[in-house]
Amino acid sequence: MNMLSRRLMPTFLCLCATPALCASSVEVTLSGSIIPSACTPTLSPSGIVDHGRVPARSLNEHVFTPLPSKQLELHVSCNEPVLFVLVGVDNRADSSVGPGFYYGLGNNIHAPDERLGSVSLAIHEVMADDQPALVLASSNQGETWFPEPNAYPDNYMGFAPPGTLIPAPHRLITATLQINTSINAAAYLTLDQEVPLDGSIVLDLRYL
Repeated sequence: MNMLSRRLMPTFLCLCATPALCASSVEVTLSGSIIPSACTPTLSPSGIVDHGRVPARSLNEHVFTPLPSKQLELHVSCNEPVLFVLVGVDNRADSSVGPGFYYGLGNNIHAPDERLGSVSLAIHEVMADDQPALVLASSNQGETWFPEPNAYPDNYMGFAPPGTLIPAPHRLITATLQINTSINAAAYLTLDQEVPLDGSIVLDLRYL
């Protein structure tokens, strides 16, 4: 994550009959912050979950078909104890069959109105600086916290010593990220051609 983020405001193109009518200047606004420390999150193997080729005939006709659960190793390494959260950002939110609870699996490229299924994330077996830690979640951007291993879209996920309900600063977090994928009922999908699954989720690390 960059130590200094910059945002460039969009410029506007003025189309007019004579050059004199166009604005002669444009403003560029930069914002961001310099932080005293930084953390680096990583997933193995590079955050890739490959379910291979799923035969259409193996799908349930009228209910979702769960695929084998996958697990990735999650590491967050900081150069000193830092208070941070992880936030799941769904790049396929328009295809989610349960917004707020499930991530989208993309749409059928041959029938764009068809949603392919759902993905859920959960964080388990957390160790914080070599000590067991509790996974906390917040649905109001950190105002209140509750124990919750499921990483719902846009929720803050923090880590705390057992018995507390407030995230604490940590230097090193290791955990298991469990990914559960389900494909929509075959009755609602056009499956006469090969259809790629297209889930895309970002675990965004944010400093508090």
